[in-house]
Amino acid sequence: MRIHETDRLRNVVLIGHGQSGKTSLAEAVLFAVGVTDRLGSVDDGNTVSDSDEEEISRKISISLSLLPCEWEGHKINLLDTPGYADFSADVSAALRVADAAVIVVDAGAGVEVQTERYAAMAAESGLPRLLAVTKLDKEHTDFARTLSAARDGLKCNAVAVALPIGGPGTLSGVVDLTKSVTYTVSQGKECEGPIPDDMASTVAQYREKLIEAAAEADDELMEKYLEEDDLSPEEVVRGLRAATLTGKAVPALPLAATQMLGVRCLLDTVVADLPSPKDAGGIKGTNPRTGEEEERPADPQAPFSALVFKTTADPYAGRLTYFRVYSGTIHSDATTYNAARQERERLASLLCPVGKKQEAVPSLSSGDIGLVAKLHATFTGDTLCDEASPITLPDIEFPTSVFSVALSAKSRADEDKVGTALARLSEEDPTIQFSMNPDTKESILSGLGDLHLEVVASRLQRKFGVQVQTAAPKIPYRETIRGKARVQGRFKRQTGGRGQFGDVWIRVEPLTRGTGFEFVDEVRGGAVPRNFIPAVEKGVREALTKGVLAGYPITDVRTILDDGSSHPVDSSDLAFKIAGSIALQKAVDEAGPLLLEPIAEVEVVVPSEQMGDVIGALNSKRAQILGMEPKGNLQAVHAQVPLAEMASYASELRSLTGGRGTYSMQYSHYQEVPAHLSQGIVQATKQEKQQESAAR
Repeated sequence: MRIHETDRLRNVVLIGHGQSGKTSLAEAVLFAVGVTDRLGSVDDGNTVSDSDEEEISRKISISLSLLPCEWEGHKINLLDTPGYADFSADVSAALRVADAAVIVVDAGAGVEVQTERYAAMAAESGLPRLLAVTKLDKEHTDFARTLSAARDGLKCNAVAVALPIGGPGTLSGVVDLTKSVTYTVSQGKECEGPIPDDMASTVAQYREKLIEAAAEADDELMEKYLEEDDLSPEEVVRGLRAATLTGKAVPALPLAATQMLGVRCLLDTVVADLPSPKDAGGIKGTNPRTGEEEERPADPQAPFSALVFKTTADPYAGRLTYFRVYSGTIHSDATTYNAARQERERLASLLCPVGKKQEAVPSLSSGDIGLVAKLHATFTGDTLCDEASPITLPDIEFPTSVFSVALSAKSRADEDKVGTALARLSEEDPTIQFSMNPDTKESILSGLGDLHLEVVASRLQRKFGVQVQTAAPKIPYRETIRGKARVQGRFKRQTGGRGQFGDVWIRVEPLTRGTGFEFVDEVRGGAVPRNFIPAVEKGVREALTKGVLAGYPITDVRTILDDGSSHPVDSSDLAFKIAGSIALQKAVDEAGPLLLEPIAEVEVVVPSEQMGDVIGALNSKRAQILGMEPKGNLQAVHAQVPLAEMASYASELRSLTGGRGTYSMQYSHYQEVPAHLSQGIVQATKQEKQQESAAR
């Protein structure tokens, strides 16, 4: 693929709900421009963008695909993204490096949840947008109805720039309203022709709306339109481009990608109405040496800067790093500087995907997107730049992981491999989080949803040969005390030779929630020799790890050592350690033990009309509602909820709100478990431990 000037580039992301037709549309584009010689199908599992085994078997897009192609002297870097919320990290990455978005809407399903969400994200990022109404060859579809629904659901001024000829079962082509011509398909190619006579009235009606939208974006055009009631085709194109770039209009096109209908109109509109990187302007970043803000212009002659937006592990090429060049030019075999890691990186062959293959290119300049293999210290979100003029570009804002499972290897042989394999996968997907819960001793895998983690588990086996099993994470309960107590802890053992003797008196009392543990030495007169007091404290601390109710760690307790006795021969560190442990267990039992549960601080963001349902559901989970506040066009509910109630909340919220609700969660504090629930938790924990012991 040849090198293109910055103003001849178009970086365009396809966004929309799952199965809205994005991948089929991308496939049709590649076939139309000659990148592929046959039209692939999602059902047949032979599309260019869905080439991963998981994508083929599930028939959905799981990861972002870069699909460059050429049209009318321009290079279009098409970014095909997943539609399911569980894989929205790649949507965030694509929106960050794209200059425009094509919103794909299934004419049969209408404007769906993820389409609304991703379209809102594109609007918030200031990206000009097109609307692609797909699957118009299917039953029960209507272009005008979908256009109206898009205006309402996406809060945009969707303006038709093309119309379908015929309807479901009779669809034969499209009318290009800007050129006043039709395109019909013959032998897989779109052919130009005149407008059918029976569509003249409809075409005139829609063209008038198109001219009005074009005129409203330009004062000069508006003046001419008011005087002459018409604009030339060139003036319509000029005005529509201005309206699109400012967001005043969203050009809409009818498509039937599997029939290759409307694809040429889409490509013409992308080139004519969407911005080049030069139009999008420069980017601001931070000089890592001075901390000052700097700007890089979209100029091939400026100092080099690029943002890494995706990392994948290729079985043949190794790690592949995808990056968008924002300024300057980079050549193959050049050395660049990773500003985030403060390390030099040598770029071997620069690559550009062409269909299912990768083609080496001599250079990539401002605005272009490409990839390179085998970088050793560069990961998603890093900035590559000229070492003499360093800059750190703004980070990609990835969604927060909200769904977790306990992960374990199926065999001992795989235990050591799990951490390494997950580290490799997290390089590809920053929303994968892996940690060890010190309280439950479980390995916790977190992601964006159950399907997301299901795919992660599958990839562990397929890519790394590691078989794992998942379960709901255990809740890290803790124990504490209600009152005070003073007890004796005495350990005496006499064997044939030297015995063991340790004797202590301790008091326990509750501390403020969240304080932890305090050990106080109030021994007077040497009742417990000074050299044995550290051993007493060690025994007390070890006893804290196993509570008296259900074996959970004990917290928020002050332990006061105030008396004891010793033996001149038999006393030892071990004896006083055991005595301290015995005393702590007895004291907690007498002071009234109780169970504590972790509480999470939760923010749920939903449309206003769903607030009642969400608050009702939270109340059923023993939530304490802290307040509500507007958040853009949505409402945010703030609450504190027991962690035990949040295990399946991701799927529950999705079901309750039709996928429109999102939430974030972080640990807040521990509080007492209600009495009517405490006994059941204690019994269940004891039974589980008995079963584990029996299994051993």
